[in-house]
Amino acid sequence: MSTDPEVDDLADGRDETPNKRADRNWDELMQELRVMQTGTQILTGFLLAVAFQQRFTEMDAAQHVLYIVLVALAAVATLLSLTPVGMHRALFGRRRKPELVRIAARIVTLDLFVIGLLTVGVTTLIVDFTVGRSAGALTLVCSVVLVGALWAGLWRMLAARRAG
Repeated sequence: MSTDPEVDDLADGRDETPNKRADRNWDELMQELRVMQTGTQILTGFLLAVAFQQRFTEMDAAQHVLYIVLVALAAVATLLSLTPVGMHRALFGRRRKPELVRIAARIVTLDLFVIGLLTVGVTTLIVDFTVGRSAGALTLVCSVVLVGALWAGLWRMLAARRAG
């Protein structure tokens, strides 16, 4: 008998049908997306407002390029977070929820990566503009290390604990 939860619904100790598992996993994904969307909306709103501030013209060429990249990342993050909902609408009632959950989970993972880049970038832009290029570079490095430690390091630590 398989111990892969994707294959064997009883492997994780839950007594649920594949459809119930898909429903539960879908609900969990939607909760994650709600949190992600709120953060993305705040960052996107901030970025859109920045262009209309008087000091926007004081940004140098590198800051302008970073700003445009961040606006694009914010748009991508917003679209990625809306994609699972749109897919659900398109597939509603077609008995394809397990497939929808698998694809949506991948999209959410990609969206997390984009939001991580967006958060690091916005923080870097703010520090670069308000304090200076060296402080901005240091912020970039520290932010990347922090995100890496939290996302990759924490995941590995949890995986090692489960295996051991």
